[in-house]
Amino acid sequence: MQQTHNISERPPSSATINIRNLRLRTLIGFNPEERVKKQDVVLNIEIKYTIDNEVLQDNVDEALNYKTITKKVIGHVEQGQFLLLEKLVSEVLAICSEHPSVRSSKVTIDKPHALRFADSVSLTLEHEASPAGAYPLLEKAS
Repeated sequence: MQQTHNISERPPSSATINIRNLRLRTLIGFNPEERVKKQDVVLNIEIKYTIDNEVLQDNVDEALNYKTITKKVIGHVEQGQFLLLEKLVSEVLAICSEHPSVRSSKVTIDKPHALRFADSVSLTLEHEASPAGAYPLLEKAS
């Protein structure tokens, strides 16, 4: 007889959502031709978040909704205008890091055909949430 393990005995404490190869179009770049014609960008997103037993019991209201996050990213990217890939990636990263249960997130955006002899150019940025009770260092003391 095969034993089954009860997930509530030792539930996982974190989960990872991966959104792979989200293809969008946006105004990206600072050359004159890049300011008038939308270009393809490919997004890869990883979001690590705290998961609790409520979610493991199928409580939808307690889940991190990746569809909501993705819709917000799509709207921001497709409606936005960006001179630099760094700005685009940082703003997408901020959207992916908004929810209080997010522990860390990582966003890579590829700009296909940005260089003549390369498939694409990409940039990756990562965010780590501050541990509870941690205070950022002050640049200047008063």
